[in-house]
Parts: sequence; structure tokens; C-alpha cells
Amino acid sequence: MEQGDGMATTEAAGSEVRGVDVSKYQGTVDFAKIKAAGTTYVFVKATEGITGVDPDYARNVAAARAAGLAVGSYHFYETDDDPSAQFGNFKQHADVKPGDLPPVIDIEVLASNSRPDLADDLKSFLAQIEQAYGVKPILYSGVSFANEYLTSFGAYPLWVAEYTSAPAPKVPTGWTTWTFWQYSQSGTVAGISGAVDMDRFNGTPAQLDALRIA
Repeated sequence: MEQGDGMATTEAAGSEVRGVDVSKYQGTVDFAKIKAAGTTYVFVKATEGITGVDPDYARNVAAARAAGLAVGSYHFYETDDDPSAQFGNFKQHADVKPGDLPPVIDIEVLASNSRPDLADDLKSFLAQIEQAYGVKPILYSGVSFANEYLTSFGAYPLWVAEYTSAPAPKVPTGWTTWTFWQYSQSGTVAGISGAVDMDRFNGTPAQLDALRIA
């Protein structure tokens, strides 16, 4: 995860609305225990690039919904892959339903042979997601990567990764605020063995519910 320098800070108004994000690396997760520990939402890895599918995705999404958590699905964007093919992979495998949080596009590193028109490709991918699900997707990235490559994407809700003891993350150029903050990659929570990414929502539980897909 990238840290780097940002341009501004905002108050962590939603510090009590807590979440986690999981993938195959967390193994078998007890989502009922996560919710009982005070977690409100979970983002689950679905796909990566044009062929990658997280083997635990379907199980994780079903179990998280059954536990009563707000659920979002995320795609790890590969900068060397065709955006339409990546959308096809996500659309085929992601189980996105009304009541879910918007899909997330995780873009945080450049591939060694990245396509030359990164911004145009990403805009195409985001537009396809928005058209398919009727909701503006969330962009996840680190501060330094966003400052270098994503300054024209401030219209999208931001999930920023920055690991700091500060009360709020820096906000990359192009955004005025953050929506979600991944503040630790080494947290612990009941229901997960080992370390897990910890997140905060910048708002109230009612505002989180308002983000859900209708």
C-alpha cells in the first residue's frame, strides 16, 4: 500500500463506523463474530485483471450478508490489461446486489508494461461499472499513487489507504474529502485469524446506508 504525501487533511467524522476488507489471505472468516465485535461493513475481493478470481469470494460474500454486514465487492485493477476485458471478468464473477455498497476499483501500482493511456482506460472501466450497476464506483488507492496518476478522478468516492496515527488521512489532489479510510494493514478483530486491513467510514451509519445500491 502506498503512503506518500497528500495535500490536505479532514476530520475523521466517521471513526465509529468501522469495517474490514478481506480476501483469500484471511482464510475462513467468522463474519458473525466480526459483526458482534462492532464491524458494520466488509469489502470482499472478487476479481483481479482479466482472469483472476478470488477463490473465497462467493463464500465470503454469502457469509457476510448472512451475518447482516453491509457488503461491497472489489476488483484489483491491472494497468497492463484491457479495461473492457477486466470489466467482463468482474461482471461475470462479482455478485453485486441491491443493498450492497458500490463496487470498488483497487488501483495502487503500475505494471511494468502498463498500457499508455492509463487515465482513459480507467475512465472506460469505471463508466462500464457505473452503467452496469447504476451507481458510481469507489476508487481505492494510496495517497502518493493517487497524487501522481488519479488527479482527474475526484468525482468518484475515495477509499484512501494511509497508515498513520493521525486522526484522519491526507486527501490526494483532486478530492476534497475521503469516504473510506484504510488506516491499518495489521489490525486484529474477532472472527479473523491473523492480521487484517482495518477501515473507517467518514460519516454516520445512516450515511453509509445511503450509499447502498437501490
